[in-house]
Amino acid sequence: PGIFGREGKFLPEASLVETEKAVEVAVELPGMKPEEVKVEIKEGKLWIVGEKKEEKEEKGKTFHRIERRSGMFRRVFELPVEVVEEKVDARFADGVLKVTLPKAEKAAPKQIEVKR
Repeated sequence: PGIFGREGKFLPEASLVETEKAVEVAVELPGMKPEEVKVEIKEGKLWIVGEKKEEKEEKGKTFHRIERRSGMFRRVFELPVEVVEEKVDARFADGVLKVTLPKAEKAAPKQIEVKR
């Protein structure tokens, strides 16, 4: 679908990267403010929801072309590993939302005694 979505609506581009210690998600949200975006973890998925406001025609200006998309959007990312929800960090700078989700430590293998 790309940045314009399937119906010409705003659908922000994103990347999801796994490192040794965390899962990192970056979402491009040009022209938006942090308070216009909601970040949640539900059912083992990262949900990013928001609304990019539409540019309104102003008195004294004639718009000949508007290619910038606006509207509600929702991006849902299946997390590839279990994460520590209490330590998730979300930061917004230069039109990019960066969410860092630290990986949960894996349980140590448990030795099972084989009995006769």
